[in-house]
Amino acid sequence: MKRAVVLLSGGLDSATALAIANADGYACHCLSVDYGQRHVAELAAAERVAKALGAREHRVVHLDMNQFGGSALTDTSIAVPTGGIAPGIPVTYVPARNTIMLSLALAWAEVLGAQDIFVGVNAVDYSGYPDCRPEYIRAFEAMANLATKAAVEGRKLVLHTPLIDLSKADIVRRGAALGVDYALTVSCYQADREGRACGTCDSCRLRRAGFEAAGLSDPTRYQAS
Repeated sequence: MKRAVVLLSGGLDSATALAIANADGYACHCLSVDYGQRHVAELAAAERVAKALGAREHRVVHLDMNQFGGSALTDTSIAVPTGGIAPGIPVTYVPARNTIMLSLALAWAEVLGAQDIFVGVNAVDYSGYPDCRPEYIRAFEAMANLATKAAVEGRKLVLHTPLIDLSKADIVRRGAALGVDYALTVSCYQADREGRACGTCDSCRLRRAGFEAAGLSDPTRYQAS
């Protein structure tokens, strides 16, 4: 089997990306990043999802991005927006997060001899992050194939983004068809230690709307109001 590194946050999108990689016949090595995010419960969710979907391996890299702050997800003095999705790039954007995570995935892929990386970025129903756009993904893949010994020696890297053009409803339907148990996942930006969602942040709103549009029951556990 071909090996692939799958970036696994523990949320709905990354769980679906892992299920797709599995269905495509890859031996999946999952990578999560503990970067100081306030929704740390997603890391426990990532472990659950990796086990449930039969990943070959699951590793967690520890960083401390709250040294820099600059995001509601890494600086507790910045409130997570709960008033609805607004135009522009929200304060939940973490500077350079996807670049850092993809670089870590690239390093591990090269060590594993893997030529494929899967990431669950989406450019349709999302919060407007610049590092989820197709042009960014193309640029990172081009950079990766200039920067690595493996690529220079002829083992080109492919960066897979199977969800990038899908609506959240289509993502939910795709994952459900592949057997993803979304009750295991955590998508909320301010989930409590038990993984219960707030129900009002952008991520919660997108997730709930996805299940509603897909006509499927939402298994998300919410905090008591």
